[in-house]
Amino acid sequence: MKSFHRKGSYYILILLAFNIFQSASSQKDRPNIIYIMADDLGYSDLSGYGRKDYSTPNLDKLATQGLKFVNAYSASPLCTPSRTGFMTGRYPAKHAVGLREPLVMNKKDSLVGLSPDQPTLAMLLKNTGYETALIGKWHLGFLPKYNPNNNGFEYFYGIHSGAADYISHGGEKPGHDLYENDQPVYTKGYLTEILRDKAVEFLEKKHDKPFFLSMQFNAPHWPWQGPGDKPYPDTMNLRAGGSQEIYSRMMKSLDDAVKTILETLDKKNLTGNTIVIFTSDNGGDKFSDMGPLTGGKPLLWEGGIKVPAFVRWPGKIKAGITEQPIITLDWTATILDIAHGKFSPQFPADGMSLLPFLTGERNPMPRTFYWRLFQRNQQKAMREGDWKWLQDEKGEYLFNIAKDPGEKNNLKEKEPSVFDGLKKKYEQWETTVLKPIPLGG
Repeated sequence: MKSFHRKGSYYILILLAFNIFQSASSQKDRPNIIYIMADDLGYSDLSGYGRKDYSTPNLDKLATQGLKFVNAYSASPLCTPSRTGFMTGRYPAKHAVGLREPLVMNKKDSLVGLSPDQPTLAMLLKNTGYETALIGKWHLGFLPKYNPNNNGFEYFYGIHSGAADYISHGGEKPGHDLYENDQPVYTKGYLTEILRDKAVEFLEKKHDKPFFLSMQFNAPHWPWQGPGDKPYPDTMNLRAGGSQEIYSRMMKSLDDAVKTILETLDKKNLTGNTIVIFTSDNGGDKFSDMGPLTGGKPLLWEGGIKVPAFVRWPGKIKAGITEQPIITLDWTATILDIAHGKFSPQFPADGMSLLPFLTGERNPMPRTFYWRLFQRNQQKAMREGDWKWLQDEKGEYLFNIAKDPGEKNNLKEKEPSVFDGLKKKYEQWETTVLKPIPLGG
C-alpha cells in the first residue's frame, strides 16, 4: 500500500510537471496582441488610403508590412455601439449599452454600461492566461461597476467619456476625466502623447505571460486641438472650432504615437511575436476625408461605417491588399482564436475568426453584415456579398457596392427580387436583437 502511494505521488508529480510544461509552452507559442483603434477616422484619412493634404508615413508603413483591408466595416457609425461590438464580439444591439447611440451624460444613460452579464473579450482572454490592459478611451459606462477593471482589464489608463479636452483633460463627464484604474490622475500634456507614453511604459515592463493591449486613441475625435494648443474655455462646446490645419496636426500626433509604439516593440525584441491590428471605431467626422464614399459619422451610408484596417504579424501574415469584407466583430473572434480562447456558449460570436484567412488557409468569401440606428437617425442596413440594402429617413435603396462604392446608383427598381430578399433577411435578423429605445429612454 505504501509502495502504491509512493508510485501514485510520483505519477501525480509527473503529471503536474507535464501540465506546467505544457502551459508554459502554450504561453510561449501564443503571440502578444495590440489592437489600436483610432476614433472617428475617415476611410481616406490615412495617406495610404488616399489623403492628399498631409501624410501618415508610419501608419502607411505598418499597412504595407501586413495585410491591408479595403472593405473593412465598423459595427456601428457611432462610438458606444461600435465599442460594445468589439468588447463582446456580438452585434451592439444585443447589449443594453449598445442601444445608446452614443452613451451621453444624462440621468438614464449614466446608469447604463458594459456589464459582466455578457463576458467581454478581456475577460475571456484573461481566462486563457493573457495579461490585459486598456489605454485610451472607454465610453462604455460611467459608474465604477462598469469600469474597464470590472470588465476584465487588469490595467486601465484613459478617459471614461466620449471625448475629453486634449489639453485640460476635462470631459463630457463633468469635471476632470483622466484615470489610472479607478483613480483620477492629473498628468500634464497633450492627451495623444500621454496615451503613447503609457503604452510605452506598459510595453517596457517585464511580462511573464502574453499580453493583450487594447490601445484606444481618442484622436482624431473632437475637440479639435493639436499639440501646443490651448484648452477649450469651460463655456465652449467641445464640438466647436477646428480646421483642416488643426486636424492634420492631430493626425501627425497619432501617426507619431504609433511609430513610437512600434519602435518600442523593436527595442524590446517583441516585434516578431506581436500581432498589431489597426482600425477605427467608425467613419469620419467634420474634417475627415471619406474618399469616394457617401456620408460619414453617424450614418449607415458607406462613409459612416467603412474604415481603414490592417494587421501585421511577422512570419505569419503575408503583406498585401485584400478586398475580403470584414467587420469589427471579426477582430474580436480573431483575437480570441489567436489566444486559444472560446466564446461562452450562452453568448456565441456574431463575427468570424479571420485567422485561417490571414494565414492563407482559407480563400476570401462573401459575408453578411447588419446595422441599425434608431435614437438620432432612423436607419437600417445590411450587406450580403456585393449587395447592400439601406433604409434611411428619405427612402430605401439597393446598391451593388463592388461596382458602386459611392452608392450613387439605386437598383431597387431594377433588382426587385434581390431587394425583397435582403429586406426579409434583415427583418429576421432584427428579431434576434434587443428592441431599440427612444433617445433619453
